[in-house]
Amino acid sequence: MAKRSRSARVGDFIAEQAGRIWFINLHVVWFTGWIAYNKLAPQRLIFDPFPFSLLTMIVSLEAIFLSLFVLMSQTRSSIQADERNHLDLQVNLLSEVENTKMLQMLKAICEYHKLPIGSDPEVAELVNKTDPRELVDDIKRTLPSNGAPE
Repeated sequence: MAKRSRSARVGDFIAEQAGRIWFINLHVVWFTGWIAYNKLAPQRLIFDPFPFSLLTMIVSLEAIFLSLFVLMSQTRSSIQADERNHLDLQVNLLSEVENTKMLQMLKAICEYHKLPIGSDPEVAELVNKTDPRELVDDIKRTLPSNGAPE
């Protein structure tokens, strides 16, 4: 995996911390304290009277930035998942080639020793090479287009 930039690490850290209980508790204390102070303090000390416009603006800005950090983190996670899926596909294709070759060798041994399993139609089908393009075409034919359910 490539080294992440400082901004990526900071963004991931913020997104991760925003999903923890301490973050929720901090906000409960902050909102409660802000509202209580601005409702109970003497009139001359109130800095954000009801309906708490300053608090609303700060919370809105925080929500915007938190959502951006979460989206950045999700985008990186999606890219990593795509890379892992591609690697899994490559390993699976390699395994398919190896398994087909082993089945061909086992079938040849069974036929040489005149074992009945050597002429089994299922075995004959399994020893055929799998064409990845054919599989992709089958998947495209059977899956709904655009990922939408039919």
